[in-house]
This record gives sequence, structure tokens and C-alpha cells, in this order.
Amino acid sequence: MADADRDTYLAGLTPGTDIDHRGTPFTEPLLSALLASLCDPATPHPSFGSAWFESATFTGTAGFESATFTGSAWFGSATFMGTAGFESVTFGADARFGSATFMGTAWFELATFTDYAGFESATFMGTAWFELATFTDYAGFESATFMGTAGFESATFTSDARFSLATFTGEARFRSVTFTGTAWFGAATFTGDAEFESATFTDYAWFESATFTGDAIFRSVTFTEAAGFGSVTFMGTAGFESATFTGDAIFRSATFTGTAWFWSATFTGNAGFWSTTFISDAMFGSAIFERAASIGPLVCAGRVRLSGAVFGGPVTLLLAARRVECRRTRWSATAELRLRYATVDFAHAVFEYPLTIAAEPSPFVLADGQPVPDGILAGAPDAARVRVVSLRGVDAAHLVLADVDLSGCLFAGTVHLDQLRLEGACSFDTAPSRTAWRHGHPVRFTDRRTLAEEHHWRASQPEAIPGWNVAVFSAGHVGPAQLAPVYRALRKSFEDSKNEPGAADFYYGEMEMRRHDREGTTRTERGLLHGYWALSGYGLRASRALYWLAATMLATVVLLMGFGIAQDSPKQEATGTVPAGGGKVTFEIDKADPQNPKGDRFNGERFEKALNVTLNSVVFRSSGQDLTTTGTYIEMTSRLTEPILLGLAVLAIRNRVKR
Repeated sequence: MADADRDTYLAGLTPGTDIDHRGTPFTEPLLSALLASLCDPATPHPSFGSAWFESATFTGTAGFESATFTGSAWFGSATFMGTAGFESVTFGADARFGSATFMGTAWFELATFTDYAGFESATFMGTAWFELATFTDYAGFESATFMGTAGFESATFTSDARFSLATFTGEARFRSVTFTGTAWFGAATFTGDAEFESATFTDYAWFESATFTGDAIFRSVTFTEAAGFGSVTFMGTAGFESATFTGDAIFRSATFTGTAWFWSATFTGNAGFWSTTFISDAMFGSAIFERAASIGPLVCAGRVRLSGAVFGGPVTLLLAARRVECRRTRWSATAELRLRYATVDFAHAVFEYPLTIAAEPSPFVLADGQPVPDGILAGAPDAARVRVVSLRGVDAAHLVLADVDLSGCLFAGTVHLDQLRLEGACSFDTAPSRTAWRHGHPVRFTDRRTLAEEHHWRASQPEAIPGWNVAVFSAGHVGPAQLAPVYRALRKSFEDSKNEPGAADFYYGEMEMRRHDREGTTRTERGLLHGYWALSGYGLRASRALYWLAATMLATVVLLMGFGIAQDSPKQEATGTVPAGGGKVTFEIDKADPQNPKGDRFNGERFEKALNVTLNSVVFRSSGQDLTTTGTYIEMTSRLTEPILLGLAVLAIRNRVKR
């Protein structure tokens, strides 16, 4: 178009005129002239009716700042080679930028989109700023590409906003954005950090199959309806701290490569972590689960931290993880934790209703029958060996443990431990089985179940033998005075469950702690306990009592052969005096005291007599054998000690076999 014709055309334009410049190449001066022709004297800002700029090319800065489009604005496939300025623009009808290319910075700050806003497949090669923009109707950014920073801070989407299949190469800033309608980010790709801090999703928020390569920040976000993160991949840190999920939170089959932070998050509806995978840690500390009926099954290669979390309703947790921390966690209804691989810290947890911690031997299965793969835990210990490391500060009145390893568990400080229920194969640590030398004599501990705290205490003693486990960091120090009540309570727990043989080891441990307690046990009582321990292992070691019985019987036999059996059975003698003049004669019948032989005392005949006396003494019977005075005292002593030792042996056997 000739210059004269162009000037005539521009002079004929008035504010609000419909224009059609499809395919027009605009230089910066030409666009400025066009905008000047459409300026409203009352505002002084350009005013368009319907405007067609499809496939147009804007070489310099395209400055549409504060313009008003009362009709439809068509910029489809347009190319902005410089800065595109649409700050404070008002689009009264459709605004279509589908497949447009913005090579420089695109400014849409404070823009108002009253009707449809379409940026489908648009490419933003520079920074795209949509801060404080208002989208009253549908906003479509499907398959859009943001190669620089995409800034949507404090923008408002009153209707649906669709970012499905969009690509954010730079930072995606959605801080404080309000999505009143449904927000669709399905299959979107966020290469840089994605910041949704303090955003509000009033309707559904769908991020299914999205990929977050950088950090995903959803701190303090509010999800009023369901939040769908199914099959999402978080390769960086995922931060949902203080987020509020009023509807269901769906993370089915999501993958968290970095640390997942749900610290202080609130889940009012279901927390759907079915088949979710956490490569690093999953942090749910101080989170609130108001009505979550089930969490998991999920797999975590690191630790699942639930410390300080609150569960408001009945819940089942299905977790395959290396470590599960539930310190000061509060459970306000019945709960069941079914675990694989995990080491569990339950210190100071609070629960008012029955709670079960159980090991799951087989992989978890989803509702559709598909197993949950837990290959990322392949290097962990046995899946079915769930280890509980602390119950300190817990009220165990409602606690049930099933098939768990308690060999490293800290029990000191647990309340109502006598009401703890142990189901299945719950294992404890054992005393060292090998013989060690101390001060020139052998020391050997009998095989029994022991508490981890006893291991720690014995290992801390100056003369500790190898085999007792040293206390781990932060385990604290407890001694015999604190451990005796713990053993006593566990003994009662086993007795109440009719497991008398199982209770025996804890009775042994209780007596051991009393024997070593120099604070609460008197010297006299400790002496009696030492004797009880030495003679029969507190009435639980039949072999020890039988050993002492055999030794006592042998000593009795030897002493009787040497000093107790008379040489011959003394014969009765009658002595009397016959009066000289005759008359009644009075006789006195007497028997000489038995005498020790002067020759060989250790022969077969004397052994047989000594053995007969000894065997009768064991069953508290008199043999009727003629004994020397010394032998009488030996028999009396054996009749006192040997039945006691026999009784201790019988008691020990009974304690091991009774039900």
C-alpha cells in the first residue's frame, strides 16, 4: 500500500472500528500509527472493535498497552519478533492467540479476558508475564510452550483453565493464583521450578501424568475439590507444606524422586497414595488426616515420617519403607499399620483405640488384584522382618504387635506395658551365647530373650564381655532399677496370654535386674537373689539345680563313707546286778555308739550303704541305717538341702513346659 493510501486509511479509522490485518507485516512505526488512529480521546488508549491479526508479523515492539477490544481479538499464528505489550488490555470478547509465537517478552500483566482466552500451541520464547491478569471465561493454554519464565502470580481464573500438554522450560510461577473453575495441567511438563505457593483451587485440579523436572512447590496451596496427581513424576523436591486438601488427594502411581514434603498438610478427604513410589523421603510430619480411611499401599526407599501427624478417623496404613517414624503421632480412632521392610520408631505416640502394627510377608496388592512393585527396596533386609525400635512414652493398653522384631526396641518409659498384646512370631534379642574369660575364669550367659536396654547397660559396664550390643545414639541410659519393672510388665503380658514358657525369660530378666540393682534392692535381698540364681537360675534352669543336686549327693556319699557309716552295727547289751540274797534282778539294755572303722573306709559295701542313705535323703526319708554321730548330722543336712534342690529342678521343668 502506498504511503498516501495508508495515510488515508488510517485517517478514516475511529475508536472501536473493526479492523482486519491478517498476514500484515507490522513495523513498530506502522503499528504505532495504527494505534494512534484508534485512540479514544476520552481515555487516550486505543479502542478496537473486532480485530483480525492472524498470521501478522510484528517486527519491533508491539505495544497494545491499555487497549480495549470490544469485539473478538484474533492473533492466531501471529509472530511477535520483539516485545509484545498487552499490559492492562481489556478483551471484551474472544481473545485468540492460538499458535502465536512470542520471540521476545510477552507482557499480559493486569490484562482482563472477559470471554474465551485461547493460547493453544502458542510459543513464548522469552518471558511471559500474566501477573494479576483476570480470565473470566475459559482460558486455554493446551500444548503451549513457555521457554522462559512463565509468570502468572496472583492471576485469577474464574472459569476453567486448561494447561494440558503445556511445556514450561523455564520457571513456572503460579504463586497466589486463584482457579475458581477446573484447572487442567494433565501431561504438562515443567522443566524448571514450578511454583504454586499459596494458590487456590476452588474446583478440581488435575495434574495427571505431568512431569516436574525441577522443584514443585505447592506450599500453602488450597485444594477445595479433588486434587489429581495420578501418575505424576516429581524429579526434584515436591513441597506441599501446609497445603489443604479439602477434597480427595489422589497420588495414585505418582513417583517422587526427590524429597516429598507434606509437612503440616491437611487432608480432609481421602489421601490416595495407591502404588505411589518415593525414591527419597516422604515427610508427613504434623500433617492432619481427618477422614482418610486408607493410606497406601505405597513404597518408599527412604523414610516415611509421620511424627506429629494427627489421624482423626479409622485408618489403615500400608507402607513398604526402610524407616517409618511415628514420634508423637496421634491416633483418634482405630488404626492398623501393615508394613514391609520397615524400621519403626513409635516413641511417645498417642492412641485412644486399638492400634495394630503388623509385618506383611507378601507384596501389597491393589484393589484390582495387581501387586505393588517394591523393587527399589531390594537391597533392604527381609521384607517380613519389621523392626520396632522404640515404644518409649507409649500407653500400650491398646497396642497389638504382630510378627515384628523387637530385638532393638526401647521399652523403658512405656505405660501399661503389661497390657501389650504380642501376636504371631514377635522376636526379642538374646544374651550372648559364647563363653568369655574374665579374671581367669570362664563367664557364660544362659540363652534367654533379653531387652535392648539390658544389652546397652551391660555393654556399658567396665567388665563387659563381647556380645552385648552397644547403645545407639539417643537411646539414653537406663539401669537395672528401670529395667526390672519393664521385665515384670512384659512377663505379666505373656502370662495373661497363657504363654507361661515365654514369660519365663522375662521373669529371669526381672530377677537379674533386681540382683544387680544397688539402689532399690537391699544387700540382704541381693545376697538371697545371688544364691537363688546360683542354685537354679531363679527356678528356671533345671540343669543348674540338677548339677547342684548331683554335687550335693556326691559330697554326701563321700562324707558318709568317710565319717558317717559305722564299722559294724552295734549289738544291744543287757547289764544288771543280782542281789546277794536273791530277789528281783533289773537289767539295763544299751547299745554302744557306732564307731568309724579303723581300716579301709572306701569300699563297695560302705558305698552301697552311703548311697542308700543319700537317695532316701533326696525324697526326705530316713534310711534306718546305723550312722555315727557325724553321719547323723550329715544325713540331716542332706535331708534338708537335697529335697530343696530336687524341688527347684522340678519347678524349673514345670515353668518351661506348662501352659
